Amino acid sequence: MAQKTPCVYDHWLPVPTGTAPEIRLDSPAWFAWREAATTTRFAYPIYDPRCGYIVGVMTVRKESRQRGGWYWTAYRRVGTKLRKYYLGRSATVTRARLTAIAAHILTEASPPTTDSAPEMPRS
Repeated sequence: MAQKTPCVYDHWLPVPTGTAPEIRLDSPAWFAWREAATTTRFAYPIYDPRCGYIVGVMTVRKESRQRGGWYWTAYRRVGTKLRKYYLGRSATVTRARLTAIAAHILTEASPPTTDSAPEMPRS
């Protein structure tokens, strides 16, 4: 049976197993959880302050690299393309870094705005 991907909510990560029911982002437990061999992925919400709610989720995965060691990468589908965003080693995956990547994804997904009305074609 497939394991459900843990998802961060309001800067807390609910953990189904373990001593604590939730882990606060940027706490020592957060860094220890990501370093565990059993931790391979989690989901992080993309919040849009313009509308006031979550508009999507990015999947964050732990991957091995040729150089050795484990690195974290975020994935999100933007339109028809699957985009990949490098986060770095576990020590660099903080609440601020995740929020910055989510904001970057949001700007890529948002259509460009114009200050003037579109010009109508003339007949």
